[in-house]
Amino acid sequence: MKYLIIAVFAFLAMSCNEKAEDAHAHNEDGSHAGEEIPRLSHTIWTDKTESFVEFPALIVGSPSRFAAHFTVLDKHQPVREGSVTLSLIKGDKGLRNTAEKPSSPGIFSPTIQPKEAGTYQLVFELKTPDYSDKITINDVTVYANTDDAIKALGTAEEDAGISFLKEQAWKIDFQTAVVVSGEIYDVINTSGVWMPSPGSVKSLAAKSNGVVDFKVNNLTEGTAVKQGQLLMSLNSQGLASNNLSTEIANARSNFNQAKSEYERKKELYDSKIIPKSEFEKVESNFSIAKSNYQSLTSGVSGGSKQIRAPFEGFIKSITVSNGDYVEQGVALVTVGTHQSKVLKTQLAPNYGLSMENVQGIWYQTKNGEWKSVTDAEGEILSIGKDVERENPLISVYAKVNVDVDMPEGSLTPVQIAMGNATQNTMIPVNAILEDYGSYSVIVQLSGESFERRPVQIGKRNGENVEILQGLEVGEVVVTTGAYQVKMASMSGSTPAHGHDH
Repeated sequence: MKYLIIAVFAFLAMSCNEKAEDAHAHNEDGSHAGEEIPRLSHTIWTDKTESFVEFPALIVGSPSRFAAHFTVLDKHQPVREGSVTLSLIKGDKGLRNTAEKPSSPGIFSPTIQPKEAGTYQLVFELKTPDYSDKITINDVTVYANTDDAIKALGTAEEDAGISFLKEQAWKIDFQTAVVVSGEIYDVINTSGVWMPSPGSVKSLAAKSNGVVDFKVNNLTEGTAVKQGQLLMSLNSQGLASNNLSTEIANARSNFNQAKSEYERKKELYDSKIIPKSEFEKVESNFSIAKSNYQSLTSGVSGGSKQIRAPFEGFIKSITVSNGDYVEQGVALVTVGTHQSKVLKTQLAPNYGLSMENVQGIWYQTKNGEWKSVTDAEGEILSIGKDVERENPLISVYAKVNVDVDMPEGSLTPVQIAMGNATQNTMIPVNAILEDYGSYSVIVQLSGESFERRPVQIGKRNGENVEILQGLEVGEVVVTTGAYQVKMASMSGSTPAHGHDH
C-alpha cells in the first residue's frame, strides 16, 4: 500500500518548566506550555502499521525528542515490545538513534540533534518480536535557527477536528480501513437456510451385538467431541449367544486354519503339483477368513467393541440409552460438524440465474458479519434449471467450508451478486453510521484527529458498501469504534493531550 502521509503543523509557546521537552507537555488547566519552537506531526500508514509521529521542528544544534506512536493495524493494538531506530539522512550521510523499548505502551522516544541545515529524510525502523516495518518521511527540513523555523512554519494553530487520543483508541475495540476502489455488483437481497453438507454428518451403527455402555459422562445432544474420542462400547460378555469373545475366538481359529491350508497349497501350486483352480479356491477361503477376523477385532478393547467419533464436532442425536441391548447394524449415535454446511436459497425464475452470471454469494453470520461463500475454498454448487407448479422457485446451493455456528434449518440474510461489475469507491459496511436515513463516516485525518463526514452510499456487496459521494480513495475511515469517536465529538470539550512519554 502506498504510504499515506498527513503533516500537521502546530505552534506551542515555550514553558519555563524544564519538562517542556515532553511531546505533549501541557499545563494543569489544559493550556499549552510556553514553548517557542513550532511542532510537527505526521501520520503514516503501511500495510502493517499506523505511525503517528510528533516532534519539535528540527533545528541545528538543538536536540529534538520524538513521540513516535506505533499501532499494529491487526487488532489495532499498541506495539508493546521491540525497538525503533530513527535515522536522519541526507545523501549518503546521516544521524541515527535507537530507542530500545517503548517509553510507554505504543510510544517510543528517540532523540536526534541535527548538525547542518537542509532537507533530509526521516526513517523509522520498527522491530518487534512478531514483525518488522520501515516508515519513511521525505522532505523534512532542518532549520538553521528557531527564527527560521517560525518564519517557515508560522504560528497558526491546527484545527484538530475531533480529538481522540491513541491511548483512548488502544483501550477499546478499534479498527480502521483505507478507502479503496473496487468492483461493485448488482445484488439480489434474499434469505437462505442452512443444511448439512455431505460428509458433515455421520451415523455410527453397532458393529456387533451387545449391551451399550456410555463412556462419556452426560453424553447428550450438542455435546462437543474430539476426533477419535471414545463415545460408547458394546459389551457381549456373559451373553449365551452372539458373544463377541466367542465369535472372535472362532474367527481366529478359522483364520489360522485357512492360513495354514493356504501356505501349504501355495507351495504345491508353485511346484506345479496341484492345479490353479484348486489353489484359487483355498486362496479365496483364506481371504474371507482374514477379512472376517480383522473386522471382528477392529475397534475391540477388553472384549468390547468401541464406538469412536469420526471427526471433531458435536453429538447430533442419540438413538439408544445406556444399558440397552442392540443388535449389529442398529444406529447408535449421529455426529455432526459446523465446519462445513450447505446454504440453500430460492428465487423467482425471472432473475435469470445461471452459473455464468452469478458472480458471488454473501451470507450473514450469527454475529451480523457478512462473509463470502468462497472463503476457505467454499463454492457455488448448483443452480436449478426447472420449476414445479407446487414450488415455482429456482434453488441455489452453495457449500461453505468455515465454521458456521448456526443450527441447521435456521435462516440467514443472503446477497447474490449478478452480472458485470463496475469500478467505484467502497468501504467496509461497518464504517457506516446511520441517523434517520442519513449516512456518515468517521474519517481519520491524522493520528489523533478525526472528523465526521456525511456520505452518499450506493450498492451493498456483502461486507463492502459503495460510496457515491463524500470520500476519496486513500482516505482512512473508522470501521470499529466509530460510535465512541462520534460521542467524543458530542461531548462539548476536547480532551487535553495526556500522553505520558
